[in-house]
Amino acid sequence: MVEPGTDGATSSDVPDSSDVPDSSESQGRYGRGPAPSDAVRVRREAHKADYDRSTIDAVLDAALVAHVGVVGADGRPVVIPTAFARIGNEVVLHGSVASRLLRTAASAPICVTVTLLDAMVVARSTFQSSMRYRSVVVMGTPRAVTDPEERVRALTALSEHLIPGRTAEVRPMSDVELRQTAVLALALDEASAKVSIGFSDDPDDDVGSSVWAGVVPLVTTWGDPVPAPDLSEDVDLPNSIRLLAQDDRFIAPESA
Repeated sequence: MVEPGTDGATSSDVPDSSDVPDSSESQGRYGRGPAPSDAVRVRREAHKADYDRSTIDAVLDAALVAHVGVVGADGRPVVIPTAFARIGNEVVLHGSVASRLLRTAASAPICVTVTLLDAMVVARSTFQSSMRYRSVVVMGTPRAVTDPEERVRALTALSEHLIPGRTAEVRPMSDVELRQTAVLALALDEASAKVSIGFSDDPDDDVGSSVWAGVVPLVTTWGDPVPAPDLSEDVDLPNSIRLLAQDDRFIAPESA
């Protein structure tokens, strides 16, 4: 089974040598290219690559969690899941000023990955089964956001990405909270998307069998809000939380 965001592939997924370009001039699945750098060029299943910024932005804007990889001071790699947001041509990350990840990443190359799982592709064998997904890989060295006003804008954008409209319903961030929060910004200069759609490519011998094959979509939705146990009974449900029921960011495009 092929997993999203990896180079693993079944025999039917491995392209011929002619399908794997040798340079960063490779074109993506829609002919959108070239790859911005060799570091983010999709090599395995290169036909699923998409280097167009509109595709990359759409995946980033639909996701809430990114995985950030960095090599620590001890030489060991660390991958941490974290909330993020895209602001123009940058991905914004945040955390405690005491965070080992942010302290290391502030002066070192990092890799940020995002994956949206859209469906299970069920083949007539486990070997041919896979997933429908949309993923993005971003590489580069982030910059530390030190200007107080820019940090407030970045943290506001991140909060609005998670729950649109929430920042207008709560108090502003205090100076103490701002001092305790580190913010990094990573440019999208080196970024690529990989999109997997369609059905399984079963061998003819399997197609003639009586085993079921198809696609099982994965639908992500918000559940009913649960009030905090210490919430006063006279506090109404805010509009930002009410509107989450209409949040359609997680819905896969029709082509997926």
